[in-house]
Amino acid sequence: MRPTLPDPRGWLTSATYDVKGKVALVTGAGQGIGLELVTILHRRGAVVVVVDIDESAAQRTAHDLGSRAHGVGADVADRGRMDEVIAEVVDRFGGVDIVVANAGVTPVPATIRTMDPADFDRVMSINLTGVFNTVHPALDHIVRSRGHVVLVSSCAAFAPGMGGSPYMVSKAAVEQLGRALRVELGGSGATAGIAYFGVVETSMTHDVLDADDLGRRINDLLPWPLNVRITAEHAARTIADGIGRRAARTIAPSGWQPYALLRGAINTVLDSRLAADSTVQELVRAIERRR
Repeated sequence: MRPTLPDPRGWLTSATYDVKGKVALVTGAGQGIGLELVTILHRRGAVVVVVDIDESAAQRTAHDLGSRAHGVGADVADRGRMDEVIAEVVDRFGGVDIVVANAGVTPVPATIRTMDPADFDRVMSINLTGVFNTVHPALDHIVRSRGHVVLVSSCAAFAPGMGGSPYMVSKAAVEQLGRALRVELGGSGATAGIAYFGVVETSMTHDVLDADDLGRRINDLLPWPLNVRITAEHAARTIADGIGRRAARTIAPSGWQPYALLRGAINTVLDSRLAADSTVQELVRAIERRR
């Protein structure tokens, strides 16, 4: 089935895609959003490949799901290993129809001036290069099956990244990778989409924003409705429903949609105001003192 043009809102397409019987590979699927997503896709009839850097978590998840589930240990930053994973999946199941590049990490809070360059490289190797490593070896198979790819970006791609810029930079780059892929696949019958989330209740969120004093202060800068949190299951369901309609973009919670659509104008003003804000300036100094 060839995709139709997106609707005027730019968030949905009118094509449909039934995941039943399809082979779906999800990275970072041993916990959080990825775990919830493979559970939903499996419930909807897909064969799921659970990929996680924690091999025992991947295999435990696959075991708990039962038939039509296969667990694989792999670090998405390892390009050779991801090539092997795709080859193994194709050999085992005859192909791959759906790929969701979900694995990601956050940096140690730091300004660009004070951060450890190794931490910048670590975040990029997983959040950006890891997405490429996941998607690239699968694309011939996705085109062959006229399947669908999802790249998990973030609403952080829209926002200023003081104190955590590697994450925002990586997610903005993933957005651009997804946009390019969507256009490049346009004539093939395969499709690609980008998923954006605000604050999701995961262990990563709790470690960064809740268990850390500076994280809580950064979180307090988010106004309503941007500070509304969603569950990992909500985020996963958004991705799964988007796959079912070959969505070019999905975003949750919905309060981020106006910002996403108007960010060009909003960010011009916002960056200027934040740079002059004494509360933000003190927060930046506190982050630098910690380093």
